[in-house]
Amino acid sequence: MAEQALSLSYGQAFVAPERRRHRSSMSVQVAEGNTLRSKGVCALISDSTWRNAIAKQAGDLSVRGFLADYYSTPEHWDIKTSATRVLRALNSWSYSQSGYIKGGSYVSSMSAMVLRDREAHLFHMGDTLVFRLRGAEFEQLTRDHVTDLGGYRYPSRALGLDGNLDIDYVRMPLKQGDLFLFTTRAVRGTLMPSDYVQLIRSDVSDLDAACERLAESAQARAAERGYGADQFCFQLVRIDRLPEEEPDRPLRHYGNLPVPPELNVGDRLDGLEVQAVLSKTAQARVYRMRDLRSEREMVLKAPSPELSSRNAYLEHFLLQQWIVERVNSAFVAKVVELARPRQHLYYLMAYVDGTTLTEWVRRHPQASLAQRLDIARQLTKAVQALHRRDVLHQQIHPDNVLIDAHGQVVLTDFSACHLREVDGHKKARELARQVGLNEHSAPEYALDTDVGRRSDQYALASTIYWLLTDSLPYERAPSQLRSHTDLEQLDYCSARIRNPEVSSDLDDALRRALDPQRALRFRRLAEFAYALREPRKSPQGEGTHSRREPAILWQGIAGILLLLLLLSWLLK
Repeated sequence: MAEQALSLSYGQAFVAPERRRHRSSMSVQVAEGNTLRSKGVCALISDSTWRNAIAKQAGDLSVRGFLADYYSTPEHWDIKTSATRVLRALNSWSYSQSGYIKGGSYVSSMSAMVLRDREAHLFHMGDTLVFRLRGAEFEQLTRDHVTDLGGYRYPSRALGLDGNLDIDYVRMPLKQGDLFLFTTRAVRGTLMPSDYVQLIRSDVSDLDAACERLAESAQARAAERGYGADQFCFQLVRIDRLPEEEPDRPLRHYGNLPVPPELNVGDRLDGLEVQAVLSKTAQARVYRMRDLRSEREMVLKAPSPELSSRNAYLEHFLLQQWIVERVNSAFVAKVVELARPRQHLYYLMAYVDGTTLTEWVRRHPQASLAQRLDIARQLTKAVQALHRRDVLHQQIHPDNVLIDAHGQVVLTDFSACHLREVDGHKKARELARQVGLNEHSAPEYALDTDVGRRSDQYALASTIYWLLTDSLPYERAPSQLRSHTDLEQLDYCSARIRNPEVSSDLDDALRRALDPQRALRFRRLAEFAYALREPRKSPQGEGTHSRREPAILWQGIAGILLLLLLLSWLLK
C-alpha cells in the first residue's frame, strides 16, 4: 500500500458438505492508486436459498456483477450514488431474468461494504450477516429481512426478489484495528457472541486461520445440536492503518471539472482539435475532434456552457457515459478513453464516417425492401443490446441512426438514456420530455403514464415503419396527444397500403408494436425482431401457383354448381 493510504488485511474460509450445493459467494477487492482513493476497497458476501436450482450462479453473479460495475462508475460519483445505482441495475437484471429459469432464480441476499479513507459504507439486502469487533465489543451491523412461507424462512428485500429494491445503508467511521466479520444465515443457532470473540482473538495475526476456526466450530456445534450438515462461509476484514485526515481536501464531484467553453472549428481542447461542429442544443454541444497525437478522429460531447451551474443535469450527463460503457454492441456507439487525463467535463465516442438514416433514405429512394429490412434488423439489435443492460434509449428516431459506407448501422445520442427501474418511470419520462419529444415518441410520454422497454419498442417500430413507407403510422403524432380520448381516436394506417411489398405478417407485427396502448405491444422485443427476419425462399414459381390454386378450385366448384342449376331448369 502507498504511504498514508488505507491498509487492511483479510481472511476467508468456506466449508460445505458434498451433498449440499454451493450457494454462497464472497470477495474482497483492493483497488490501487487513484481508484483506491476515489472508490475504496470492496468487501462482499452473498447467499442464495438452498432450494434454488441455480443458487451457485445467483450468488456468484451478484458479487462479480457488483465489483465489475462499481469500479466502472464515474470517479466523480460519491460512494452511495455509485453503489446504489449499480445494485439497482443488478437487481433489475436479476429480477427480469429469473422469469426464464425453471425451478430457480437469481435471487440472493447480499451485504456489500465499501471502505474508503476513514469511513465504511454498508449496503445490505436480505439475511446475510455483518458484525464489527471493536475491542471487546461485538456488534451486528445488519438486520435480517426474512419471511415465513410454508414453514420455511426465505429472505425478503433480497437482490432480484422484486422489481424495486429497498437497500439498508449505514455509514460509519473507522478505527484502526476494527474487525468486520461477514457470514451467512446458516450460522444462526451455532455460535454465541462470546464464541466469535474468543475464536477470532485466539490469533488475530492469521485471519485465514481465524476463519477456519469459526467454520469448524460452527460445523461441530451444528452437528451436536442436530441441525445436520450445512455450509458455512466466513470472511474477516481488519483495518490495519487509516490514512491521515485531510479536512481541507476538496470534495470529489463533477464540479471540479469545468464545462468546456463554446468551441469553433480549429479550437483546441485537451490535445484535441475541433474539425466540425455537429450539434448545438440547449443541453449539449457535439463536435468532431482530431487527436493531435494519434490523428484519430472522434466525437466529443459536452454540456452546454450556459448549464455549467445546473448540477442535476451534469449528474445525468456523467450517467450517460457510464451507461454507454456498459453496453457492448457493434450497433451502438462506443465510448473512447484518452490515455492522458482530461481537464474539462466531456466524454468521447468513436467517430462513425456515415450519414443519418434520414439522409440515407433521401439519397436512396429506390432502395429495395431487402436493403431497408437489413437496416431495420441492425437497428433492432442495437435496441436489444441496450435493453439487455436495462437501458432505455428514449430518443430512437432516424436522425439518431448512422449508416456507414459498408451499410453498418450505429445508434447514437444518449442524451435521454435512462436505467430502467432506477429512480422510477417518472424521472425517465421527465428526462425524455426535457430533451424533447419527436414524431416517433410513444404516446405515453405525452400522457404522463408509465414508460419502459415497450416505449422504445414503439419508437423503433415507428422508425422502421417510416423507413419502409416514407410516412408515419398515424395521421396525428402521438407526442401531440393531450388526453386518453385522443389516444382512442388514433387509427393505424396499414403499411401495405403505402408499400405493397410489405408482407401481411410484417404489417401485423408493425401494427402490434405501434399499438397506442403500451400493454398491447409485444411483451419482448425479440418477438418483433422475429417478424423482421429474412423471408423464407421457395422454389421459383411455387408461390404463384400456391396462391392461384385455391382461386382455380373455387372457380371450378362455382362452374359445376351453375351447370347443375341450368340442367335442373331444362329438365322441368
